[in-house]
Amino acid sequence: MTGLVSLLQAFHRDKLTELLRHEAGARLVDQYDANNTYQYIINREETQLGWLANAVVELGGAVMDEANEPARTAAGKGEAASQAILAEDSRAAQAFVDTWRPRVEVMANARHRGMLRVILGETLEHKRFFDQALAGDLDLLGRRSDEVGPRVGAVLPTRWIE
Repeated sequence: MTGLVSLLQAFHRDKLTELLRHEAGARLVDQYDANNTYQYIINREETQLGWLANAVVELGGAVMDEANEPARTAAGKGEAASQAILAEDSRAAQAFVDTWRPRVEVMANARHRGMLRVILGETLEHKRFFDQALAGDLDLLGRRSDEVGPRVGAVLPTRWIE
């Protein structure tokens, strides 16, 4: 069991790092539809981290939930900066899957292997979102009705203004 706990803890740590990267990236990608997609991804990753934490605790382990959000900057301004962040996140999602898939596939515990496969599959879905946004497709989470009108504006860099 110790090996399984260690593996799940390491996976949790890497997924937490991805979540924090995406939170920092969401502050730099201000196009409304792309930012909404970041919010969706962040929500899914929070759910995944909950699954991982529960699994670790059930096996008698402890989870480190504290990590620092990385400082992210993007080359360029405006659209060029957003494109750079999206490209980084696409590459990072693929690297996460490439790193973890071989380790997950040899796990003996079918229940936890299945959970990690779901997370890896969702990570590939996130990569697909980043790639679609890079290609200029803004219907990332669904088609927008023609009656809504043109896309205008951007999201604010912070959630709350006091």
